[in-house]
Amino acid sequence: MYFLLFLGVAGMILFRVAPTDADRWHVRISETENADHIFGVTRVIEGSPEKLEAFDASFSLEPRTKILAGTVNTGHITYVTRSAFWGFPDYTTVQLVDDQLRIFARLRFGRSDLGVNRTRIDRVLSILKG
Repeated sequence: MYFLLFLGVAGMILFRVAPTDADRWHVRISETENADHIFGVTRVIEGSPEKLEAFDASFSLEPRTKILAGTVNTGHITYVTRSAFWGFPDYTTVQLVDDQLRIFARLRFGRSDLGVNRTRIDRVLSILKG
């Protein structure tokens, strides 16, 4: 019993303090079409500097979310969002390419994000549509 409790606490600590290499997660997005993956989601919508700014303003309000790398001015931002209980990190990269806003959200640990990234991204995009 105590061993399982120890493993749970150790896991929570590991997920919360594992170092993040921004170069590994702040990547260029090559996909040009919407796709749902077992590990996350890709969304491609009509884009502009104003749309990127609106996405950033809305996405930054998501709980436990902070910018890992990039800025609106560079047209390329990566965020890290942590789950409430375990602190699992999910990474969301958004990039303005020509007239497209490309969004790639994915997990770091595990094999499936259970649709969490799709739900988060689709919620933010529905806010942008108004």
